[in-house]
Amino acid sequence: MYPENTLASQDNLVDQAAHSADQTIRATQNVANKALDSLAGSVQEIRQHAAPMLNRAVDQTSAMAHRGMDAVRDGSNQLREHAHRASDGTRNYIKEEPLKSMLYAAAAGAALMVLLRVAAGSYRRH
Repeated sequence: MYPENTLASQDNLVDQAAHSADQTIRATQNVANKALDSLAGSVQEIRQHAAPMLNRAVDQTSAMAHRGMDAVRDGSNQLREHAHRASDGTRNYIKEEPLKSMLYAAAAGAALMVLLRVAAGSYRRH
């Protein structure tokens, strides 16, 4: 069969291959560990830089929302004041010119009826 020398040298080759595989595995683990440590450090650094930016963005968004709500509130108040003034003006005009007001109202009502009939007629055709 095989001489003892050949078996010993084969065992030696197997041992060397196993040792080499172990070293390769350890080296790969070390590289992977270093890469993970570096990645963790990068993530932590990004988190430290991102947190203040996110807080600032939230603050700015909140401020913009408040300004928007204030603008809507102001616009609503102005619209309410204009409507109130228009209502007062209309009321005063009716008091000062009741006959003209009735004629304008009748003309507006007649025009509205014509528009409604035209719209109803075109609706029925479809």
